[in-house]
Amino acid sequence: MQRFTLPRDLYHGPGALEALKTLKGNRAIVCVGGGSMKRGGFLQKVQAYLEEAGMEVKLFEGIEPDPSVTTVMKGAQVMEEFQPDWIVAIGGGSPIDAAKAMWIKYEYPEITFEQMIVPFGIPELRQKAKFVAIPSTSGTATEVTAFSVITDYEKGIKYPLADFNITPDIAIVDPSLAETMPPKLVAHTGMDAMTHAVEAYVSTCNCDYTDPLAIHAIELIQANLVKSYNGDMDARATMHNAQCLAGQAFSNALLGIVHSMAHKTGAVFADQGAHIIHGAANAMYLPKVIQYNAKNEEAKKRYGVIADYMHLGGENDDEKVKNLVAYLRKMNDDLNIPQSINHYGANGLPAEVGFVSEEVFLERLDSIAANAILDACTGSNPRQPNQEEMVKLLKAVYYDLDVDF
Repeated sequence: MQRFTLPRDLYHGPGALEALKTLKGNRAIVCVGGGSMKRGGFLQKVQAYLEEAGMEVKLFEGIEPDPSVTTVMKGAQVMEEFQPDWIVAIGGGSPIDAAKAMWIKYEYPEITFEQMIVPFGIPELRQKAKFVAIPSTSGTATEVTAFSVITDYEKGIKYPLADFNITPDIAIVDPSLAETMPPKLVAHTGMDAMTHAVEAYVSTCNCDYTDPLAIHAIELIQANLVKSYNGDMDARATMHNAQCLAGQAFSNALLGIVHSMAHKTGAVFADQGAHIIHGAANAMYLPKVIQYNAKNEEAKKRYGVIADYMHLGGENDDEKVKNLVAYLRKMNDDLNIPQSINHYGANGLPAEVGFVSEEVFLERLDSIAANAILDACTGSNPRQPNQEEMVKLLKAVYYDLDVDF
């Protein structure tokens, strides 16, 4: 038996933000990141719509990119004091992910972070509050997913929280919010969405309900991501839908080791001067993982189907996989994303010498590989890597090597 879970309501299209006026409740807390939602006037609209619905509103601002365990605990304490019956998260994946984790701690104050990261082990929510997610970026799709990613900076590890309980009650996918994204964010979040769709399609948990969502998301991303990056706002609106479709697919079909590797390399080099931005990590790792997974015959066939829908040509599945890998690498070039960690520079841009030195990378390699294998996303990957294979894969993404094992 498999399960397919989505938000109870999904409002989309221009003006979808006004759906907040229809909520029934007494108190709402609005969780938000930096200043972009306020500068664009969206935070003020959210507050006004909630007040129009008759609610007292409290803001929890300043949630950082790659939100920390500390921020989650702080936000949960504010919720405990305010006692909201609606939690409204607006912005990129970070404030929405953080608010999901705060929601768990608010409803169950005694729960520890170690208990929260046990896959599908969260107790039943909605005892105190319901959840609304309003994305401003077109990538994470956390507004429709059963996932949240929180960083433990003491360990340098990003932990995915996975449980259908944290799927939002309401998702509001309004394209006007995505217009505020700078090009670099368009690129990184867009390749995150592409990775979601590809990994969902070849996941061992794929099914008839998730496949159409994944494939159509891939088609839309192929047609619109580079255009959106180059400033086409119609394409950007379509990308906002595409990433949401990809999220609906992966939330139910799960992901694979592209995400396992991205989770475990994102924060582990922070002391070297930068994070590896999640979407950029996915973009760099996806071609390598496709080469690795294609040694599995079922996965190879499915990559071939993806290549067919993308009209990439190829006489057989081996050629189709090769063409798919080449196409994704070309997308990285078009989006100014590096192909490998050793050329990953400041702000996620290509550099002749990246911020992660070979010495530091090799010193931490075995630990990263072990943590990636233990990541919640590894179990649904079509090939299960051992420690030696994961080490070789990580070397491939550091040095930009073809994967032939």
